[in-house]
Amino acid sequence: MAQVENLQASSDDSTKRIPLNGVPHLYYWVLGAGFVVIVTLACLLIWGPNMEYPTTVSSSEVAAGASTVVIEKSLRQVTGDSIDDWATWLTKNGDWLFEGVKAAIQYALRYIEETLKWIPWPAIVVALALLSYAVGRWTMALFTTFAMLFFGFMGLWQNMIDTVALMVVSVAIAVAAGLPLGVIGARSQLADNIMRPILDAMQTMPSFVYLLPGILFFGLGSPAGIFATLIYAVPPVIRLTNLGIRQVSEETVEAARSFGASPWQVLTKVQVPMAMPTIMAGINQTTMMALAMVTIASMVAAGGLGDNVLRALQKNQVGEGLISGAAIVFLAIIFDRLTQSVARGRQDAMSHTAHAAG
Repeated sequence: MAQVENLQASSDDSTKRIPLNGVPHLYYWVLGAGFVVIVTLACLLIWGPNMEYPTTVSSSEVAAGASTVVIEKSLRQVTGDSIDDWATWLTKNGDWLFEGVKAAIQYALRYIEETLKWIPWPAIVVALALLSYAVGRWTMALFTTFAMLFFGFMGLWQNMIDTVALMVVSVAIAVAAGLPLGVIGARSQLADNIMRPILDAMQTMPSFVYLLPGILFFGLGSPAGIFATLIYAVPPVIRLTNLGIRQVSEETVEAARSFGASPWQVLTKVQVPMAMPTIMAGINQTTMMALAMVTIASMVAAGGLGDNVLRALQKNQVGEGLISGAAIVFLAIIFDRLTQSVARGRQDAMSHTAHAAG
């Protein structure tokens, strides 16, 4: 009985000390409201209403005939000028690097585009239909066939090939960069803590902002669009690679180590294969985000189906815009279903292996 009373007393004390549902005590609200009132009254008495931020950091007088003109510089102008100076220095001294990357990207794009345009279009239609049937169902094969014929008969075949080439290069670079970074983040908490806010900023920043550094470093054209697409689309594969490896059970890792596996063998033979469904989900998301950004990249003359949409918007051609938009949707569905089927097949294979081992 005494123990019950002690438990009740301790629970009562904890209830008094800890606010319910995280709501602070009333006097915290009163104290905060009073502080806000004091600050408001002080500002109104000293500066009056419609108070503005003190953004001016420097001012200079310039002679203009018989009078002088005061030129003020705000903090935003000073900061922007500093960034412009840094960007000018970077593009001037790193021109050799940016030109080399630009040439490599243009070569890869040209090679993929010429290869796809050399193959007869009926062969591409049949091949994709058979691939869709192999990884999916006959409904997917019918849809893929319809989409390919839609591209051709609507006169969008060449632009579709350009978009696919942009997608292939962008996703290949994103996966090549994202997988190692995801592995590093999974194996090092410090690296994960450093990358997390950077990835958050990359995913929350408006997509149009990514076009600016692309134009700055590579000028107008496909390389600028691929650079913007890479920054926009790489976070999912990094995050999900990190997540997939972290989700591998410690018991499995310890069992591999107990059999004498090295850290590299544990990573390549145990963690990465078991995390492959999650990694493939990240690649799928990266592919979808890359397609979305490639369309927006038409604003920097990246080419592809985005050009048709952009021209339709500029000329207010609703029909042309809907047709081009439908083509992009069809292409997105094909990419999405194919990558999902690969991930699902990998997961099923792992399930069968685990069931057979059990």
